Amino acid sequence: MEELMQLSFMSFVIVGLGTMFLIGEILVNTRGIFALLGISFITIFFYSHIPDVSMIIIMFIVYVIGLMLIVIDGKILNDGTLSTLGVVSMIVSVSIAAPDLASGVYSVIGIVVGAGLSFVFLKIFKRREMWGKLALKDRLTTEDGYTTLTDEYKMLIGQSGITLTDLRPSGTIEIGGKKYSAVSTGNWINKDEKIQVINVDGTKIQVNKID
Repeated sequence: MEELMQLSFMSFVIVGLGTMFLIGEILVNTRGIFALLGISFITIFFYSHIPDVSMIIIMFIVYVIGLMLIVIDGKILNDGTLSTLGVVSMIVSVSIAAPDLASGVYSVIGIVVGAGLSFVFLKIFKRREMWGKLALKDRLTTEDGYTTLTDEYKMLIGQSGITLTDLRPSGTIEIGGKKYSAVSTGNWINKDEKIQVINVDGTKIQVNKID
């Protein structure tokens, strides 16, 4: 068994299976079965290549942190930054543990392939409901009683107010007791001047001075 674990291709198999089951546990509800399988495979990988127990724990933590960063980015932030850091963390952990270059390459490929295969579980098992709690599924429409920020701004067209700062050409105005960022469409407007909203583009308020 020990000789088998030293084969470079086994790094691909073990890391791939570990990654697949760990991500699968996050995606679908298997009552911890996939988590146990994933942890077991990853632990076997680190244990077979790292003699120091403390280093095994450290590398495993780095691997799991990378995994969680990818999940957080995909489900909450969705800007790619944390995903990049997560992938780097996972690659670093298995690369350091790999005994040679070939095993390291196979390990990295195992992460990619395992992550891809984990999404197959979504077609077989029930998706975790926790992701539905993190995302707002209901559509916020005016028919349901919601008013979007853009609609609120459009209602300002034609209303008058006062400048709280100089508009050169942008600044702050006050309309109906509320403060807004605005931009002058013509000349610069000084502070404490009366203005009127003439146009709204999204949340961009354009005003003119009232003579």
